[in-house]
Amino acid sequence: MYDYDLLVVGSANADLVIGVERRPAAGETVLGGDLAVHPGGKGANQAVAAARLRARTALLARVGDDGHGRLLLDSLRTAGVDTAGVLVGGAPTGVALITVDPEGDNSIVVSPGANSRLLPADVRAAAGLVRASRVVSAQLEIPLEAVVETVRCLAPGSRFVLNPSPPRELPAEVLAACDPLIVNEHEARVILGGAPVGDDPAEWARLLLARGPRSVVVTLGARGALVGDGSGVTRVPSVAVAAVDTTGAGDAFTAALAWRLGAGADLAGAAAYAARVGAAAVTRRGAQESYPTAEEVEALGGPGDAPAPGADR
Repeated sequence: MYDYDLLVVGSANADLVIGVERRPAAGETVLGGDLAVHPGGKGANQAVAAARLRARTALLARVGDDGHGRLLLDSLRTAGVDTAGVLVGGAPTGVALITVDPEGDNSIVVSPGANSRLLPADVRAAAGLVRASRVVSAQLEIPLEAVVETVRCLAPGSRFVLNPSPPRELPAEVLAACDPLIVNEHEARVILGGAPVGDDPAEWARLLLARGPRSVVVTLGARGALVGDGSGVTRVPSVAVAAVDTTGAGDAFTAALAWRLGAGADLAGAAAYAARVGAAAVTRRGAQESYPTAEEVEALGGPGDAPAPGADR
């Protein structure tokens, strides 16, 4: 038995968000709306999204001993995330500067702060937490060395999910553990080394699989996603909604996918459910506050309706 359905190892940021009529070009200044401060960071986002779906969730991260850190801890605990693995101190809490245009598209610059101080020694100290988790999810807003150490601490039979954002080339040890590796178009091209790969996402999936991960998911926004493993590549449809703000939608997708896989769903079924979770998230502003409950996802209907084994836990 595992104590947690999902452990997220990753970042926790304060999101400083400004709505703009259009994003500025180089050297240009544009006026925006009022500044809003929200809890965010890819790691904290994924943990909150999973907890909202009733997954038993924990987070291993680092925040500063400051107001932004307290904001994040409050948001995590309110959602039901176990914060025993959230370390405090060492640097100010990470901050993401986000502009959102009227179509809901965003641009993000991140100051890592305390996230860059989550070190392999911290992961080793939390090895019991890693081994107590059915699925472990990570991203790259923390040092790659911490992600490598996480892979080394995995319990036999557990599953590792990685969204390599922001993208960089990955060591073979990490790629071999990914089940799945979740990428968008930009991330896929970086992981593949920037070589010409054409315009066919199915080919990206096949090339990525050849690099060593056990499975791959390529997200395509409004066009849905592709999932690939040893049995081939399959397209998963999207869910049509009116997008308001795409901030954090990819994190919601990843969290939902990881949870459903741990609950026993196959890759295509988990991705179909995750697409619905991501679609629900873009209909509201913000990241963590936009994430739906399990009941709200069910109300969307569409692919992935059947509950995964163990989904009532």
